[in-house]
Amino acid sequence: MTQNASLPNFAAGTQIEPTVPVSPAGTRPAQLGRLVGVDLARGLAVFGMYAAHVGPDPSSGGVTGHVMELFHGRASALFAFLAGFSIILMTGRRVPKTGREGRQAVAKVLIRAVLLVALGTWLTSTGTPVEVILAYYGLCFVLVLPFHRLRAGALAAIAAGTALVLPQLLYVVQRSIDDDSWAETVTHNDPLALVSGTDGFVELMFTGSYPALAWVPFLFAGMAVARLDLAATAVRIRLAATGIALAVLGYGGSWLALHLVPGVSSALAAGGGEDGSGSVMSAWWSDTAGYPTGDSAAWLWVASPHSETTLSVVGNTGVAIAVLVGCVIAVDALPRFRRLTAPVVAVGTMSLTAYVLHLAGIWALGIEELPGSPLHVLFGFLVAVTVFAVVWSRFFRRGPLERLMGDTTRIARWVK
Repeated sequence: MTQNASLPNFAAGTQIEPTVPVSPAGTRPAQLGRLVGVDLARGLAVFGMYAAHVGPDPSSGGVTGHVMELFHGRASALFAFLAGFSIILMTGRRVPKTGREGRQAVAKVLIRAVLLVALGTWLTSTGTPVEVILAYYGLCFVLVLPFHRLRAGALAAIAAGTALVLPQLLYVVQRSIDDDSWAETVTHNDPLALVSGTDGFVELMFTGSYPALAWVPFLFAGMAVARLDLAATAVRIRLAATGIALAVLGYGGSWLALHLVPGVSSALAAGGGEDGSGSVMSAWWSDTAGYPTGDSAAWLWVASPHSETTLSVVGNTGVAIAVLVGCVIAVDALPRFRRLTAPVVAVGTMSLTAYVLHLAGIWALGIEELPGSPLHVLFGFLVAVTVFAVVWSRFFRRGPLERLMGDTTRIARWVK
């Protein structure tokens, strides 16, 4: 089993509110239709997800191994960050929707959340070797939705607060859970557990591979950024600086802890990491040292992408912000770059479809060990999804599953 499933953005396909903000000079709109830079970032996240699942194993080392490791976890964090961004697009970007329109937007988000939990649970039941993230993703939607009306500053403060507190709370909760004592109670009282054969919402919230308790900070951060005027140069500069600073703080802080905090590295080496094969000294940026076992609080000092620690959340959020800002600036300032990356943008507009397609491809090819496929398999997946996205987008505005999701949420129009 791999823990590198990423967070596809199933809010994609919802159109930005028709009121287009205008820059202070009144010379150009702040956005035209979809934010192309956001779709480019999402497309890059899709490619990163493919690399994490069907690319070579990072533990093999060498240049290829190190490059593959860059995608592990970072793509997931970028998807989660963009998920928060998209929730704000759906409920009103610069000004939250109110009245009946606002209630309908909230209903659409909730319907998507339910569909994601159902789809993710079903895909998990098929025995796919990928740790399917969709159900976790749906729960995260529900958890952050009550905050969608807040301003950027308040959302940023919540993102920071949850990043500082929730990973520690998750550690305490996971340590306190006794599988033998609560499993039967969960099975008999959790409706999701009853129908899915899993630990239900307890798994999604606390004990699963992507516990929502530690992933909501990414969504809050994305919501905060979505409230800002990304057309403003000053905002872009501040965001780029913030992203770089957070990445340095998260990964750099972990590096310093591993090298300078007494007992941390020795405790990690003594305890070992689940499925780890690399040196614990690489845990400041890499999963090759293994996943936290919960046997030692020393794991709270690592920033490996799937460790669900504060330093990991901070570092990965910084990377997500930097990538988004870079994409927005590049497509805005470089028309030729925008044309060249159009196929990647097409993939980004249908990330739900891309996610399910890659699961279908893994199943069809009988791939059981993830990651570990040779490079030509990864290239085949990338070419296939890109060709499909480009051809499909020539005839349809949204991807097939995005369109189905959008059609399903039309029932929200009955909300008064």
